[in-house]
Amino acid sequence: MKSLRLILTNPKYFAPAWVFASLNIWFGTWIIYIPWVKESLEIDKASLGIALFFLSFGVFTIFPVASRIISYLGVGRATWWAVVMCSVTAMLPILAEGYWMLLLGLYLFGAANGLLDISMNTLVTEIEKEEKQHFMTASHGFFSLGGVIAGLGSFLIPTLDNAVLHMGIIVALVFIINLICMKHYIGIKGAPAQKAKFNIKYFKPLLLIGIVSFIAFGTEGAIIDWSGLYLKEVAMAPEVLFGAGFLAFSITMMLGRFLGDGISARIGSNSIVILGIGIALIGFLLVLTGNPYIAIVGFALNGLGYSVIIPELFRIGGKIDGVISAQGIAFIAGTGYTGFLIAPPILGLISETYSLVSTFIILTICAFCILGLMLLIQKKRP
Repeated sequence: MKSLRLILTNPKYFAPAWVFASLNIWFGTWIIYIPWVKESLEIDKASLGIALFFLSFGVFTIFPVASRIISYLGVGRATWWAVVMCSVTAMLPILAEGYWMLLLGLYLFGAANGLLDISMNTLVTEIEKEEKQHFMTASHGFFSLGGVIAGLGSFLIPTLDNAVLHMGIIVALVFIINLICMKHYIGIKGAPAQKAKFNIKYFKPLLLIGIVSFIAFGTEGAIIDWSGLYLKEVAMAPEVLFGAGFLAFSITMMLGRFLGDGISARIGSNSIVILGIGIALIGFLLVLTGNPYIAIVGFALNGLGYSVIIPELFRIGGKIDGVISAQGIAFIAGTGYTGFLIAPPILGLISETYSLVSTFIILTICAFCILGLMLLIQKKRP
């Protein structure tokens, strides 16, 4: 809880943590209005799927150039301008009056999201290096908190009865808080761009961490997408509990991120990832029992275990010798988002061909793979 207390009592740490929350508030509010956009533009599910792909496409196209932008502007200014871009582009999908405008709006919103994701993680990494403080995991906790805030904002829908007004209010409030806070980080430059030639010895640990990121992000996406269906079709849970697995996963994910920095500071990033994946493995074993109540506890342990993995991977990737923080984080984010996007549909095909139980057995095997990779990384990088 030390890192959470640090964020809540010191504006220098609250400012970047609020950027994390902001990203998920914007994104979460957009998600609420996806059905409304589909109906207002009179598009079918296939067309909507293509539109959502453009959002992901925007994220991916910014990753290769994000580190150069951050090096050119400085990480503080890059973060601020990404906040401005997200504030503007968050409105575009809601304001779209035609399908092609929707595609363009989602592409630009995705690109702004991608730049902000890389820059804010790099910003926290640089502050941690300079201040000798751990608050990366708690910052990701604020990201989870942003999703909760977006969800609570859905209660405004019947009152306002206007999607553009609702999104506009959310964007304005979030932007104003960022405008007040940005003075605490905008001057941070970060590590200067290096012109050293590519060295495979620096890339090897980054590649291993990237593989872990791919698996971890993919697993998170699969649990989010398939936990409800698992409880319904495999565990035969009553209807009232269909969403309980996702809720348990989300709550423990947020709590774990608020508690993780203190543990990380004591035992180290590698060790806490190993501890986290160990907890997640116990969770998968409980899920596979098929008992609805035990499975819900299992999903809670999944959330607790995975809560620390992604933030710690960013922390590790941002501190690899010979690799610029922004480049390391961009690589990890890129591999991670790839896993997050492609794992759920692939596992969906597997569950359709075989069974949903097979999907969760594969996720359990993937957790063992993460454990093995992290033990290898710890051996090479104590």
